[in-house]
Order: sequence, then C-alpha cells, then structure tokens
Amino acid sequence: MAVALAACLSLSPSRAADSPDSRGNSSQQELIQRNIERRSVDAFVWGMPAVNFQLMLDAFEKLGGGGNQVIYWSRPLNWKNQTLTPNPDTIYFTPFYDTRNGPVVLEIPAAGEGSITGSIDDGWQNPLEDVGPAGLDKGSGGKYLILPPGFKDKVPDGYFALRSPTYRGFAILRSNLSSGSDADIAKAVAYGKRIRFYPLPHESSSAAGETHFVDAFDKPYDSTIPYDSRFFDALNRFVQIEPWLERDKAMIDPLASLGIAKGKQDGALAANKASFDRLGPEARRLIQLWTEQAFVPPFNEGMHWALPVPASFPGDMADHFANPNRYPIDSRAVAYALAYFSAKHLGAGQFYLVTINDKNGNPLNGAMAYRLHVPANPPVKLYWSVTAYDHDTHALIKDMRWPSRGSNTPGLQKNADGSIDIYFAPAAPSGKESNWVPTDPHGEFELLFRLYGPEKSFFDKSWKLPDLELIK
Repeated sequence: MAVALAACLSLSPSRAADSPDSRGNSSQQELIQRNIERRSVDAFVWGMPAVNFQLMLDAFEKLGGGGNQVIYWSRPLNWKNQTLTPNPDTIYFTPFYDTRNGPVVLEIPAAGEGSITGSIDDGWQNPLEDVGPAGLDKGSGGKYLILPPGFKDKVPDGYFALRSPTYRGFAILRSNLSSGSDADIAKAVAYGKRIRFYPLPHESSSAAGETHFVDAFDKPYDSTIPYDSRFFDALNRFVQIEPWLERDKAMIDPLASLGIAKGKQDGALAANKASFDRLGPEARRLIQLWTEQAFVPPFNEGMHWALPVPASFPGDMADHFANPNRYPIDSRAVAYALAYFSAKHLGAGQFYLVTINDKNGNPLNGAMAYRLHVPANPPVKLYWSVTAYDHDTHALIKDMRWPSRGSNTPGLQKNADGSIDIYFAPAAPSGKESNWVPTDPHGEFELLFRLYGPEKSFFDKSWKLPDLELIK
C-alpha cells in the first residue's frame, strides 16, 4: 500500500500540470498561461506613459544623444518625427534629465525676444511644473533645479526646486513662432538656444556646465507605441532604472510573473514573447474603445470635439494622483496612447481639442474632402493650429508635404468676416492650397486643434469650434 500511495503521489503533479482534473478544471499550465495573458493586458494599460517616455529617450539615443542633453528641431517638424501627436507649428526643445548622479539645472530665458511654453515631466509624464510666461517664472526666466528621488541635502538659493519621483524625465519646451517665415523660425531657434541645461555644479565650482544640443530635424525619430513584445522590452528598461512608487507596488509581482523584475533577467521575458505579440492587438483594441468612449460628452454640446480624458484627469496627473480613492490608469493609457507630456496647469498656457469624426458622426476618411470653418476672433493670445494625424499610429501622416495649418501659417487666406476655412483632402481644392492639409487616401485620420494662450471666451464657450463638414 505504501508503495502504491507513493506512486500515486509522484504521478499526480505531472497529471495536474498536463491535463484537466476529474471535475473538468483547467490544468496548471492553462491557469498559468491565462494569468500571463491577463497580466500582460494590464501591463500594457498600466505601463503606457512609462513606455512612451522610454521610447522617446531611446529614439534620442539612436541620434547620438542621451541624458542631460537637449534634442531640438531647427525647423518645424515634418513627418519624419513619429512621436505621438506632436505640434508641427512650433520649434521644439526637449531636455532629457538624468539625476542618478545628482540634481540637474534647467535655465529658461526671460520672455521678450521670444517666449517658451513648456512643462517639466517625470518619467511617468506627471508634470513637476510649467515654465515660461505660464509657469513659475512668469516670463521672467529662471533656474529650475530638478532633484532626484530621496534628495535630502540642502537646496541652494536662487532656484525653483522640483522634486522628481523618478531619476529620469524630460521637458517639453516650445519656442513660439509669430509666423512660419524663415526669419521667424531662425529667431525662435536662436531664442530657444538660450536655454541652459547642465548638472548642478559642486560647491567648489560655480561654473555652469556646457549645454549639449542635438538637432533632429529631418531625421527619423520614432516613438510610436508597439503593441507587441517590444513594449515589454521598453517597460523592462524603465523598471530596471526607476524606483517603485508607493502607488504602483501592486504591480511588482504581476510584472515579475511576466519576466520583469528589478535587478533580474531570468529568461521569462523572452519566453513570453509570443504571448505578448498575440495579446498586443487585444490591448490596443481595448484602449481604442476607451478612447472612443472618452469623446462623450464632447467639449461643446452637439459637436464632436473633446479632450479625450475625464475632466478630473489633468488635475490627477498634476498632483501625482494624490486622491487616495482614485487612480485612473485606464484614462492615463488613453492619454499616452494618443500623446506625450502633461502640463501642470492645463489651460493656462495651452489647451487641446481632438476629433475623430465629422459633423455626421462618421470617422474621418483620408480619401474624402472636408472643410473646417474656424470662426473669426479665435480666443488665443499666441496662436491656434490644427493638425492631421494618422488615426492608426497617432503620429504625423507619412510622406505628406505638410501636416497642419494655423494662424501663424504664411499666406493663409481669410474670409471677409475674419473667419478661416481649412480643407483636409488628398488634393487641394482649387485655389485653396494655402489653406489645405493633405491626407492619405488609404487610411483614416484624426485632428488636433491647439490653442496657445487660450482666453476666457473659449472656456465660457461663447466661441465655439464647429465640426468638420464633408464636401465631397
């Protein structure tokens, strides 16, 4: 009997692992696989802003840049910039900070000959603070000191001190254009290059370090989200460097079961590659569903423009999810599947409206022709613009002559009442090329309307942006 019992015991684990039990329950392997699948989709959702950031840094490093350096575009972006919904009507400067060796200083020049609209974000793309006229320095310029996690030394005088919960992060700085002329572009670039970015000097030295700029204009720069195993490779790179935040410790074990554990490389990540590749499209469809749902209600009743996140979300991001009863990671996934960066005070320096449908509620088809009527007297202190993006990638549509039109576009035609009509189609309507944005006839697109320096009449909705009208 003892021998028979031992034989049964030695066989039972193998049988349970390989086949259902007598009650029809799943085998151990099936349970493990299902758990991997659930946790993989959850990781796509939870890790979206971190992977978004990591991919931007990776793209910078491919151009020879790195931490505590500034990538910039010496002219407005073209389609070779494949970040998520970037602004092609400004001059971008993006410092990537790395505080693993100590605090880093970002100097913003005083407004006058130019102005900066921008924000400093941590690695999760939560805003630390805004800069420039709508930021802490109020346009007077200033030194922002980015402190690493757990920094306990005395903060020197003369700085706006910002405590980052991650070692790495970035700033999105837009050197604003008064027009798109070559002279104004050169002026905005020169003003932006007055930015200074360097590690905090040691007490024995008062000299600021050199600022290293890398020009990325007309070079491939791709940080679109890969919904496959590459997402997890990027997430793993992020986890290996950044500290666990208290709010996210519930993800430690789930990620470890997928092969992502701080300080460990056990082969599980590679072993799960096929599962990640298979589950990526499911995670993508789920986030797309949430995105579509986020357009209800719209910004203006009866229309289709919206900021596609809940009204509370920008505030949640700005205070690092301080509300103990709310952690909207689903909304966060929507936001960072569409775009990058978050402002500390959204609406002070900029505001955004997105649409994926025309006046009749139909998806925007790149093979069709549409008109957007921008009423007179848009409520902006600086400028407005409208940009077309590939609905599939949320990046600029590839191989297009230009991606946007705006109030700072040279030669833009105005109607007699001061309003402006912008056209979106594969070919320009007769006589309207200056007001035309080309689209790809083989895909769908989406629009983002930007307001820089938005004014009261926009928020009280006495000025309203109409929906697109199909004209062909």
